[in-house]
Amino acid sequence: MPERPAGGWEMRWVLVAGGVAVVVAGGSAVAFARGGDQAEAGHEVKLTTAVVTRGDLVDTEKVDGKLTYGEPRDVWTGASGVVTWVPEQGATVKRGGTLLRVAGKPVTLMYGGSPMYRVLKVGDEGQDVRQLEKNLVALGYGGLTVDKEFTGATEDAVEKWQDDRGLEVTGTVGEGEVVFQDGPVRVREVKAPEGRQVAKGQPVLEVAGTTRIVHVDLDADKQDIAKEGAKVSVELPGGAVVKGTVREVSGVAEKTGSGQDAKTTVGVDIALGKAGTGRLDEAPVSVEMESERRKDVLSVPVEALLAPREGGFAVEVVEGAVRRLVAVRTGAFGGGRVEVSEGGLREGMKVGVPAK
Repeated sequence: MPERPAGGWEMRWVLVAGGVAVVVAGGSAVAFARGGDQAEAGHEVKLTTAVVTRGDLVDTEKVDGKLTYGEPRDVWTGASGVVTWVPEQGATVKRGGTLLRVAGKPVTLMYGGSPMYRVLKVGDEGQDVRQLEKNLVALGYGGLTVDKEFTGATEDAVEKWQDDRGLEVTGTVGEGEVVFQDGPVRVREVKAPEGRQVAKGQPVLEVAGTTRIVHVDLDADKQDIAKEGAKVSVELPGGAVVKGTVREVSGVAEKTGSGQDAKTTVGVDIALGKAGTGRLDEAPVSVEMESERRKDVLSVPVEALLAPREGGFAVEVVEGAVRRLVAVRTGAFGGGRVEVSEGGLREGMKVGVPAK
């Protein structure tokens, strides 16, 4: 196209953001909704310039999530009898703390990955012995070597621990005395309230980890936007925005609802680090995830796009007092910008945009 001085073209400006097209002609504008209906006429649009930049163009998508605590699971105990005490919902139990009392006797939380499946006594060997000894030392009952052997020194430490806990001092540890979990737990639900008769192997509590996370049930057809290690933004109740990292993406899709409400989702857990998130559980949040990234491309603000009468898209290149229309091919959108190519555009050029 030949060059013409500023103001010499009849320009039709296209505002992509929000689905609104603005037609600029001779310094005046007429706004049209996406369907073509006139929304506003005679509105004066002042023009300014923006810079053509090169870099990564990132598009994002917002999905719904909930603020909660990680790794919900049931707690079983080998104890049998009437439940005489349980913690409140939302309570945190740490190593050495009481998960519940059965027939007046405490069931103690200790840390470890192996379940309590037998009575531990002198002469026993195994990983469960090692994790018991590790807990005894962490709770202040020393004088033993942490290994896989239940020795006389282990027995002495157990007896001191049992005495302090108000248990029968036997030097052996029964299935109903200890529950092993990976770490501290937060009580989500009491499944065996006070007065309930429980039997060995019956779930008594539902617990979760104490670390705050965001859980998203992501539509299965969108699972490509959730990649482990990816950075996301989370809008909390009240409007505060914090950064998060995708910690885990489930490899199993689940079906929820029925009929027209049925959908298939994959679970996504997002770690929030040390961000302040308050104490609300199951609170709704909005998660902004990266849906597309175009690397090392030229881009302009979306409001720089023009719609020439000939069709397609163009931008108005501004070089001093001279303005010229340049036809461009558009690509990805993201962050209020649009990828452009062709037309001889270069990084650092200036293009016309409506002034804010």
